[in-house]
Amino acid sequence: MEKELVLIVDFGGQYNQLIARRVRDCNVYCEIIPYTYSLEKIKEKNPKGIIFTGGPSSVYAEGAPKISKEIFEMNIPILGICYGAQIMSHTLGGNVRRGDKREYGKTEINYKESLIFKGVDSKNITWMSHTDLIDKAPEGFEIIAHTNDCPVAAIQNEEKKLYGVQFHPEVEHSIQGNEIIKNFLFEVCNLNGSWTMDSFIDQKVKEIKEKVGDKKVLCALSGGVDSSVAAVLVHKAIGDNLTCIFVDHGLLRKNEGDQVEQIFRKEFKMNLIRVNAQDRFLSKLSGVSEPEAKRKIIGEEFIRVFEEESNKLGKMDFLVQGTIYPDVIESGAGESGASTIKSHHNVGGIPEDIEFEIIEPLRSLFKDEVRRLGLELEIPEYLIFRHPFPGPGLGIRVIGEVTKDKLDILREADDIYMQELKNNDLYDKIWQAFATLPDVKTVGVMGDERTYAHLVGLRAVTSSDGMTSDWYKMPYDVLEKISSRIVNEVDGVNRVVYDITSKPPGTIEWE
Repeated sequence: MEKELVLIVDFGGQYNQLIARRVRDCNVYCEIIPYTYSLEKIKEKNPKGIIFTGGPSSVYAEGAPKISKEIFEMNIPILGICYGAQIMSHTLGGNVRRGDKREYGKTEINYKESLIFKGVDSKNITWMSHTDLIDKAPEGFEIIAHTNDCPVAAIQNEEKKLYGVQFHPEVEHSIQGNEIIKNFLFEVCNLNGSWTMDSFIDQKVKEIKEKVGDKKVLCALSGGVDSSVAAVLVHKAIGDNLTCIFVDHGLLRKNEGDQVEQIFRKEFKMNLIRVNAQDRFLSKLSGVSEPEAKRKIIGEEFIRVFEEESNKLGKMDFLVQGTIYPDVIESGAGESGASTIKSHHNVGGIPEDIEFEIIEPLRSLFKDEVRRLGLELEIPEYLIFRHPFPGPGLGIRVIGEVTKDKLDILREADDIYMQELKNNDLYDKIWQAFATLPDVKTVGVMGDERTYAHLVGLRAVTSSDGMTSDWYKMPYDVLEKISSRIVNEVDGVNRVVYDITSKPPGTIEWE
């Protein structure tokens, strides 16, 4: 069966990835492309439908994003959202002007009968976010929705399968907005929604086999979600031609290094080289307390260890990277596919005298899709749904100089914290939680003795993407239990505090 593709043309709107998520949720594969993408490339991709996103510009402003009129003559269904509807109208001879007043937020709307509103209540609530509005629809279009302040809230040319909506059906605030997107995909574009993780795995395994053949592939395995899923997927395709290097820098959570080795070497039967480099990293970090200096030392040492181990293996032709779709979009990268490079900073920088061709099997997936893929590949749930963990590990959660004693204290405290979150069914409700060991000692009383010991800081935040976050309102009884256990069970700790700072102004990590 031919893979169905919907292209999402990006005009700079804030909800562009959300539109893609909504389309993928319908089991339809989609890709986000810039509005500067050439018509030739669009034709090559052979999309079954196109969605224009919103954007911050005014269609009549100098330098505003434009689109070629020819795209409307390609006999491909198009849905324009907000700016996307305005650029459609403007390009095809309609009129767009500045509104008498800006429409923003939840808005009452009236829909007329249309294929795109099939099964949607005619009086409804939607999410508006615009200053400009369509004043006059292009020739051949009819008006199919209006609000009190927006007489042209949606337009259609049913014959040419062109639709424009002035609102944002992709956001949760738009009631039945998902139905509008589904109607475009299945009623207008006549798609079948056959894109699933099973089909993705089959397709990727086939692609990787064809690309690699009998050549050798290297993977820098951190034990994090993305690199783990990438490694298992490539291993499924090429088996023993994959070698994973796992650099244990001694800055991992309790038992984490052993868990990674157990899963990948024993359960998945992978060629795994575990490099126990704890002493080496601690030696380099001795006496260093400045956060950025610690990060650079850890990154540099990782490169050196990776270089030494990969050199022992002889020539390796490919390198697996756990790059995912948001990384690709945010970096402004264009086409997917391999590129030959000499240095790639996703793995901390690869030695310059070795050339790899890069394999990025996850570069078309969002994070939640990577997790779904991991479950399909039978990677244990506790690994797939673990909270984010920084590359420098506990090296930036021990505030100030990093020593073995401090790391051991932090590992024990963090482990108790995670146990209690899971015991109280809170772990999965929190985006990221962790303990820190600030470079602070405080006075305490334990038994009849006065103590002078470490303070442990607890952090827990909710977020959708890590870009902004709110501190988690932890139940007091749970906090009390966590604090009591840490102070009683971890030698060297006599005080526990809870961080109630959101991002901004604070960052999620302390360093």
